[in-house]
Amino acid sequence: MGRSAQVPKSVGGEFGPDADDTGCTKLHVDMDAFFASVEVRRRPELIGKPVVVGGAGPRGVVSSASYEARVFGVRSAMPGGQARRLCPAAVFLPPDFAEYSAASKAVMQIFRDVTPLVEPLSLDEAFLDVAGARRLLGRPAEIGAAIRARVLAELKLTCSVGVAPTKFVAKLASTRAKPDGMAVVPVDRVLEYLHPLPVGALWGVGERTAEALAKLGLRTVGQLAAAPLGMLRSGVGDSSARHLHALANGQDSRAVIAEHVEKSISAETTFDVDIDDRAALRRTFLALANRVAARLRAGDLAGRTIGIKVRLSDFRTLSRSRTLASATDVSREIFETAMELFEVLAPGDRIRLLGVRAEGLVNASGLARQPALGEREHGWSHAERAADAAVARFGREAVRPASLIGSDSSGYARSEADPDRVDWLQTPGPWNATAPD
Repeated sequence: MGRSAQVPKSVGGEFGPDADDTGCTKLHVDMDAFFASVEVRRRPELIGKPVVVGGAGPRGVVSSASYEARVFGVRSAMPGGQARRLCPAAVFLPPDFAEYSAASKAVMQIFRDVTPLVEPLSLDEAFLDVAGARRLLGRPAEIGAAIRARVLAELKLTCSVGVAPTKFVAKLASTRAKPDGMAVVPVDRVLEYLHPLPVGALWGVGERTAEALAKLGLRTVGQLAAAPLGMLRSGVGDSSARHLHALANGQDSRAVIAEHVEKSISAETTFDVDIDDRAALRRTFLALANRVAARLRAGDLAGRTIGIKVRLSDFRTLSRSRTLASATDVSREIFETAMELFEVLAPGDRIRLLGVRAEGLVNASGLARQPALGEREHGWSHAERAADAAVARFGREAVRPASLIGSDSSGYARSEADPDRVDWLQTPGPWNATAPD
């Protein structure tokens, strides 16, 4: 039996693919160790080895770790130095976000071939509503199994699937089915599934909220579900109390929202050593502008506002932005605007981190663009789209600005976790770094 035909693992031996999935029209599909898996896919010699994406340099942060590396305790968002101490034999690779974006696009297309109701949460996970697909494709668990088989067969990647009546429970189920598994939570067993879990399993319960609930004697979801609302309000406030009480009782009425507008696309680099070298800073801004522009074009988007982020050696963080006369997806325009903002900012100190952001995003299809005075009819925009095609065919090293030849992908420093990685399809704060799982 091939791998794609294997019976998906269940959770606790009970919530497997043969469980009653009547009414379970919500699926949560989550790619397994996505960045690391994409790297292993193109480097078959790394199969079975601990692989860590990111974490290079003294200030590096782990973006993704293969399950072989996780055995040693390596996790996303962990400092690279700690990861190396835990797993000295791991293979550390720099992130390649163009490659991950391309893989994500292929994954999302498979989802949309099943149903138009796809709500991406990040590059590597999405909710699907398959209510309308049952007549053609079968029951929800069969659809989930077919998605897993197709992702493996066509993309040589694995994913985990949660099948449930609500989005929240489906996401919980996919997480507990990892890696490379599927779990089904029947409508009439939702509370049986939820109540033994720790309160930290609920959306909105972080470390501080968990501590507040523990002071009330509430450590499991079942205990929280049975607690009076007044008691919960005293510990976490009215809004959180109502939200958590509803989730603990299996109540989640949110629909799968297919159309989700991106708020911003951004990229940043942390330097291994604080710098003030102007040429190095220019190269880094150019590399960041290239990354942002490439991702805009890949999403058929253009940005009306360009912003920069500068973190100084004393950890002060400065930012500036400018709204352009017309939206752009051109690296040169983004770079020139970023440099002008940097000149105005004039930080006057050694720099630890640089970032570039495009926001005020609009659909670029059919966007009328007024050429600059003296600009050729086929100018930078056409040239960069031609470069995109070459990179897609021959790899990211095929075409790059001359000033970046001989430097790494950042132009100077190693690039770590992309600040809008997990939630760039959702609604991120433009500089919040979250690593995929």
